[in-house]
Amino acid sequence: MNNQIHTPLLDQLLIHNKKQPVSFHVPGHKYGELFPGKGREFYQSLLKLDATELTDLDDLHSPEGVILKAQQLLSNLYQTSTSFFLVNGSTSGNLAMILATIEEDDIVLVQRNSHKSIMNGIRLANAQPIYLNPEYDSELMVASGVSLETIKAAIQSNPNAKALILTYPNYYGMVYNLKGIIELAHEHGIPVLVDEAHGVHFVVGDPFPPSAVSLGADVVVQSAHKTLPAMTMGAYLHFNSSIVSLEKLSEYLQVVQSSSPSYPIMASLDVARSYLGTFTKEDIQSLVKRINAFKTELERIDGLTVYSQSKQDPLKLVLRANGYSGFELQEIFERQGIFAELADPNNLLMVLPLYNEESTNGLIEAVAKIKEAMQGASSSSKHLEPTRLPKFEGQLVERLALSFKEMSKKERNFTSLSQAVGKICAESIIPYPPGIPLVLPGERVKKEHIKSLEYLLKIGAKIQGGERLKAGELKIFK
Repeated sequence: MNNQIHTPLLDQLLIHNKKQPVSFHVPGHKYGELFPGKGREFYQSLLKLDATELTDLDDLHSPEGVILKAQQLLSNLYQTSTSFFLVNGSTSGNLAMILATIEEDDIVLVQRNSHKSIMNGIRLANAQPIYLNPEYDSELMVASGVSLETIKAAIQSNPNAKALILTYPNYYGMVYNLKGIIELAHEHGIPVLVDEAHGVHFVVGDPFPPSAVSLGADVVVQSAHKTLPAMTMGAYLHFNSSIVSLEKLSEYLQVVQSSSPSYPIMASLDVARSYLGTFTKEDIQSLVKRINAFKTELERIDGLTVYSQSKQDPLKLVLRANGYSGFELQEIFERQGIFAELADPNNLLMVLPLYNEESTNGLIEAVAKIKEAMQGASSSSKHLEPTRLPKFEGQLVERLALSFKEMSKKERNFTSLSQAVGKICAESIIPYPPGIPLVLPGERVKKEHIKSLEYLLKIGAKIQGGERLKAGELKIFK
């Protein structure tokens, strides 16, 4: 019998609920009894599971019972030394693995198109980042992964690097030669930390790419809520290292996570692991059949192009429409109730469900809505030509113009975007999603940055940071 069918934490919460417990403890909603009328019908059942660290419910930060059993099942599934539940998203896992591995002034090699949480972790550690510029995919017109050649050059120039931090896959599901990179890093005694937020389901095997866990990474963080049936903020962290300290990692997980972890989130992580652990070959065959049928139907819609590559997660579907930017296509779809994961200047990215054989196929209904959306599309398109965001051309490996220590002592002011080229940026400019910084604090502003930023502002992209961007100004260091 596959023990992955078990859900020890959820089961214990259900047992606790059957006792009809009387709460003289937090949280204050008292198993939903005090929740007000508005929204009560949606929350009340869930809040019956929203408990705290009671006798039989264990403690995430010192697990000895059902949480420990649930995490051991997770570790068994991924074949790790130790695995952890995360309730503060993959962001908390990224911060913890960085803080546990590098210290102040350490040199760390980091993929340039990493999530902002990676950049924030390096900043909190007050380390010295060496940015590794990614390859550029000319078809999707987005940054992809880092080449083995770039890693070789980075290690040769920085043999004392204390860690290599990578993102695998990228937001679009694209992968690269991670195994070769990990082997190279380990030859030099450098631990490899991987943000695998979008690859939690890779463990089921073909047709999905291999997981960073199976490829030998030291620490891997995954967003369980991205493609598994887990609640938002639910994530996993996997440890398989003889270089990184497990003791320090555990300590930092307590530092960056809530001391009052959500039991509904943890129980959903237990369920999501079970769902993935009991995924069968028949489930995979059924899923592939549904995805292929969906793509075939979309390809028949006039004006719509489906992009897919051999080295790409099948759950990531990239669409492009003739004469429309990705943001315009997003708007067209949303008018018909179709909500995609993200839009960029050229593409619309959809995250497909990880259906098992028993799941109702909602893709059939979606095809009809997408057809209707495209038929009803107005002629309001700006007909913008596909644009290339920065390719991070030039040096394969780059440093910040200022260290974090130097930045803390520098005064800041604002300048117009047209006058910002060559100056040092003093704020993070982050198109979101995908949450990958376009310009970083301490980075020297390039023409490509400004050109892309002006374009993103023109077409109404969502941008985090940029205090006066709408007024056409960028914060810089004096």
